[in-house]
Amino acid sequence: MPSFNAKDMAAGAIFAAIGLAFMSGALSLNIGTAFKMGPGYFPLVLSGLLIAFGLVIMAKSLNVASMPIGGVPWRGLALILLAPIVFGATVQGLGLSAALLLTVLVAALASRRIGIAMAVVLALSLTLFCVLVFAYGLRLPLPLIGHWLRL
Repeated sequence: MPSFNAKDMAAGAIFAAIGLAFMSGALSLNIGTAFKMGPGYFPLVLSGLLIAFGLVIMAKSLNVASMPIGGVPWRGLALILLAPIVFGATVQGLGLSAALLLTVLVAALASRRIGIAMAVVLALSLTLFCVLVFAYGLRLPLPLIGHWLRL
């Protein structure tokens, strides 16, 4: 009986399914050509790549030692899904710097291997980097300090 790695098979199937879902949305938009791209061109290419990666992962999971899927890390899953929601909900009110700091802290605490001190160091360094790149380098029109923090 052929064996397969269930974790890799499931991961590949999830990638392919997400790619197919986005591809169906991209096909409803104007695709255009490579020289005159429409709004659906880039999502179509990215979804095609995601499907291809999923199929490659699924193919590599065949004929290898079987591994059980195991438990779901609910804490990590919840915090990683919560992080972009926190950013979107707070970026206008707190400003870019505080929203980034809070978002990175939430995402960093998703791992059981990272402590509070390391999460703070990571949050401060990533916030500084992102502020330099996005606020000063790219000049995104986001306030560094939002109206919730102004006195």
